[in-house]
Amino acid sequence: MRVVDMSRSPRRSQYEYFRTFANPYASMTVNCDITNLRRVTRERELPFFLTVLHCAVNAANEVPELRRRIRGENVVEYERCISSHTVALPDETYCYCELDCGKPFEEFLPYAAAEVERAKTCPTMDDGDDPDRLFFISSVPWVSFASICLPKPVPADSNPRITFGKYFSQGDRVLLPVDLTVHHALADGIHMAKFFENFTRRTEAI
Repeated sequence: MRVVDMSRSPRRSQYEYFRTFANPYASMTVNCDITNLRRVTRERELPFFLTVLHCAVNAANEVPELRRRIRGENVVEYERCISSHTVALPDETYCYCELDCGKPFEEFLPYAAAEVERAKTCPTMDDGDDPDRLFFISSVPWVSFASICLPKPVPADSNPRITFGKYFSQGDRVLLPVDLTVHHALADGIHMAKFFENFTRRTEAI
């Protein structure tokens, strides 16, 4: 982790402007083409959500601005962030599960499946000792949403949030609604676009 000198950043004006907002978040929802990923997960019987999660978190980690957090008067940039995703429980509530998505995909799947089961046996909504290191991930697999509004804390945190909707067919393509919400003092539309480009590239290469 390193401290970013925002006084020397090209975005210093945007940073100073948006960090004062009561609601400093920007959100973008894109219907991402996952045709190849859906075919591969079916053919290889891979867990769909964990496969998508691995693609998304690694796509986000490729964008330095999404690894940045406001900490007091400073901005810090993590070398790598991990995910905290929602896990559905039998009573229709959920808990959180943290995962290191930096593991190679074939190693990641059994590790992630075991961590999910462990989270179910001892459910918690605790963000741990260093919440800033997290990407917050959730899924609404029952609805193909066009946009989504997420609850945010007061005072505002600066963790990106990634939310998946229900995938759907459009012609011969399979599309997945993906929402990215960021703190606008740290990231703009161009950085959000880079995430979606990275995500699409990773789903096509799975």
